[in-house]
Amino acid sequence: MALDDRLRAATRQWIADDIDPRTQAELRQLLDADDPALADQMSGMPRFGTAGLRAPVGAGANGMNRAVVVRTTAGVAAWLIEHGHGGGVVVVGRDARHGSEVFAADAAGVLVAAGFDVRMLPEPLPTPVLAHAARALRAVAGIQITASHNPAQDNGYKLYLRGGIQLVSPADTEIEAAIAATPAANSVPREEGWSTYESALEDYLARVVTLPRGDARSLRIAATALHGVGAQTLLHALHRAGFADVHLVSSQAKPDPDFPTVGFPNPEEPGTTDALLELAAEIDADLAIALDPDADRCALGVPEHGSWRMLRGDETGVLLAQHVLSTLDRSATPDPLVATTIVSATMLRSIAAEFGVRYAETLTGFKWLVRAGDGAGTGLVYAYEEALGHCVDPDRVRDKDGISAAVLSSDLAATAKAAGRGLPELLDELSTVHGLHRTGQVSVRVTDLSAIPRIMSRLREQPPAQLAGTTVDIADLLPDTDALVITGAGGLRVVIRPSGTEPKLKCYLQVVEQVGDLSLAAVKRRAADRLAALERSVSELVRGD
Repeated sequence: MALDDRLRAATRQWIADDIDPRTQAELRQLLDADDPALADQMSGMPRFGTAGLRAPVGAGANGMNRAVVVRTTAGVAAWLIEHGHGGGVVVVGRDARHGSEVFAADAAGVLVAAGFDVRMLPEPLPTPVLAHAARALRAVAGIQITASHNPAQDNGYKLYLRGGIQLVSPADTEIEAAIAATPAANSVPREEGWSTYESALEDYLARVVTLPRGDARSLRIAATALHGVGAQTLLHALHRAGFADVHLVSSQAKPDPDFPTVGFPNPEEPGTTDALLELAAEIDADLAIALDPDADRCALGVPEHGSWRMLRGDETGVLLAQHVLSTLDRSATPDPLVATTIVSATMLRSIAAEFGVRYAETLTGFKWLVRAGDGAGTGLVYAYEEALGHCVDPDRVRDKDGISAAVLSSDLAATAKAAGRGLPELLDELSTVHGLHRTGQVSVRVTDLSAIPRIMSRLREQPPAQLAGTTVDIADLLPDTDALVITGAGGLRVVIRPSGTEPKLKCYLQVVEQVGDLSLAAVKRRAADRLAALERSVSELVRGD
């Protein structure tokens, strides 16, 4: 089928305006072949999602490429100047994905030419190091070139504003409008002249090693960075904090943008942590730690009943919350706040009540969590989301941070080990006090993105009266966010929402069972049966489109 004349004209114009001969050649090849893929690659600039821009590395308006990075940065610079931040410090960092080095240099060059004081991180480093640097330097913005845990073909552009905090509305739409108004990429000035923030990693580590609360350090740790940039930073942090017995999955320790041993470099995905758990069993470890490729997420694995399993994000979340609150200096933080999101389990609310601290639930994403409570996150001491994100040091990193979470988790595990207990036993204690919260997830991955709004519309027009035999109520969170919350007796809760980073519809499930006089084993079986029934019911509900 011949390409539309307007698409051809737009493609020729993009080629003329591009700054990269490789992507120019890629588009010419598609154009000459009348390739239908061209329509998608020219379908429009990437949009700011949950955590910035993410797209496949490739040519055209809808890819991650030098022209898109240059125009995006020009729009960010224009917005910063318009809001009175011209000439301020901007920190630029990167991971080790395909294109990251040149994308970071292009972003820095645009900002230098626009009059900003640009500080470049000296090498590929974890996203939390960039977030820490932006806050420590009181930068007006921070830019990290990363696609976090996305597949190997992707890259991205994560933006922090003043205070090292992710942007929210209306800044996101205002910046998108500024990007749309920028000139062609080959007309955007770029200059060298940025400085290198050589001590960025040392400054970050100096803070992270102060986080442990206890004195116990006897702990054998297996760890993986899943071919990302976190391995050496994690080793430095753990060793300097006193945890010397750390073993890396050697095949995944060095940065590799192709992620050769994992199909999808996300610790949440089945099979991704198999090599980690094999190593943990082989060395008789006490704790397993998995970082995602940019090291802002942390997943924990534990030995239980003679085998190893990964903890769910909610399990790690409540363990760390209990640890933070039980060791908190209330004289230094007299009115503390803990926060989680609407898709996380509800146990944190009960833990907060036990300690007499404020509790908040926010929309999904750390851009909301770090603003919990009064809109500025005043008094925030801990925040987590079930997708393996934990903010354990909000004063210094106002975002999820896998490295600091790993250090504090090691502190917790070592303290428990010294008392003859493990993390599963600590979870059982929390369940006995606060109820057994069993969570799960049903995801629908799509190739046609229009399927997701169709499913959401159907559910709004024909809401379920029952799920898994339980009468339910449904709340629509529009216009604040595109999500439905379904609740019923026995702590039943289902949150259905489109993913902000992947082509998925995500359903977050919860059931709660009180322990009372029953055995914990019996309660676990009952909760597992209820959750399995709920998973079947929700799967039928969302896949009926």
